[in-house]
Amino acid sequence: MSTLPELTKDEIARYSRHLILDEVGLEGQRKLKAGSVLCVGTGGLGAPLLLYLAAAGVGRIGIIDFDVVDESNLQRQVIHGTSKIGIKKVESAKERIRDINPFIQVDLYEEPLKSHNALRILEPYDVVVDGTDNFPTRYLVNDACVILGKPNVYGSIFQFEGQASVFNYDGGPQYRDLYPEPPPPGLVPSCAEGGVLGVLPGIIGCIQANETLKILLGVGETLAGRLLIFDALRMRFRELKLRKDPNAKPITELIDYEEFCGIPQARHAAQEAAGSAGTSNGIHRITVREAKKRLDEGWKPYILDVRKPHEAQIAKLDFADRLQPHEEILAIASELPKDRDILIHCKVGGRSLRAAEALAQAGFTRLFNLEGGITAWAQEIDPSLPTY
Repeated sequence: MSTLPELTKDEIARYSRHLILDEVGLEGQRKLKAGSVLCVGTGGLGAPLLLYLAAAGVGRIGIIDFDVVDESNLQRQVIHGTSKIGIKKVESAKERIRDINPFIQVDLYEEPLKSHNALRILEPYDVVVDGTDNFPTRYLVNDACVILGKPNVYGSIFQFEGQASVFNYDGGPQYRDLYPEPPPPGLVPSCAEGGVLGVLPGIIGCIQANETLKILLGVGETLAGRLLIFDALRMRFRELKLRKDPNAKPITELIDYEEFCGIPQARHAAQEAAGSAGTSNGIHRITVREAKKRLDEGWKPYILDVRKPHEAQIAKLDFADRLQPHEEILAIASELPKDRDILIHCKVGGRSLRAAEALAQAGFTRLFNLEGGITAWAQEIDPSLPTY
């Protein structure tokens, strides 16, 4: 074991509340100073996680992200501020971290995490924390951690529910023991589509920070072998036991995770089915610019908004004929015209496509899905509409 770094007088003053804990003490704080953590993502989960790891005195923190700060991030990504809109997230996070604790090293990786660079980026760190929001990256982080023998501190959030666990640690299970196969593309909506309570990633991110510090300190009982599920609406925690799959194939190399999760196949299938005419099973894809042009030229489709009623209170197309949530679309199928074009829209186009598919199965053939939804309409056609 390498010699632990000493603490300066200023660091002793800064970490005094740690030093008086029996489970931490001077040696524990030196372990934190010697420790290194890579955070994959600086979004809702990464934001609180990075703040608390920096404040706790983790000596080396790596951040990987290639996005910029957007106004819609600020409702939950508390490491960023209004003045950082349009700034690279890694740069915004680094500035805030350095303001919290100037004694730590911050490494930035402004690039997507892919199979060709994952082992190189993860290798120098003691612990990897997964703050991602998509399945290809989650499987990539897991597999890279398994190959490198790194603990993987996991968290996920959606609407009012969060999950946390510790994978590949102390002989415990990995992410693939929980989810051996990814869900079909599009089945699980993103937070941009389904929403998330702003404080939820703060709670889950802090749980991830707590687990990370315990791993570095070598104290307490981690979430290895347990999946913690948090219900913010009912303020309830529950646990599921996780076990290693004895029949699982060993992970020896990184693969194409986009392909593993079916994303290129789904995209190709959609393009094949759509063909040059831009139709699939009677569903026409139409951009907002094309729709606006045709409307201006006298096109009179039946316009169906398949978002939730509270979304229509935020922004709506005044010329829409009806509002009906997409999962309840067949309840009004008998009331919709079959001898008229139907233009369907939602926020960004996913739910409207599912509604169109349901109507196509019910015998409708003149269906048009507005690509990009009302968000694209606001960005490209009517800037007076708010985006959300």
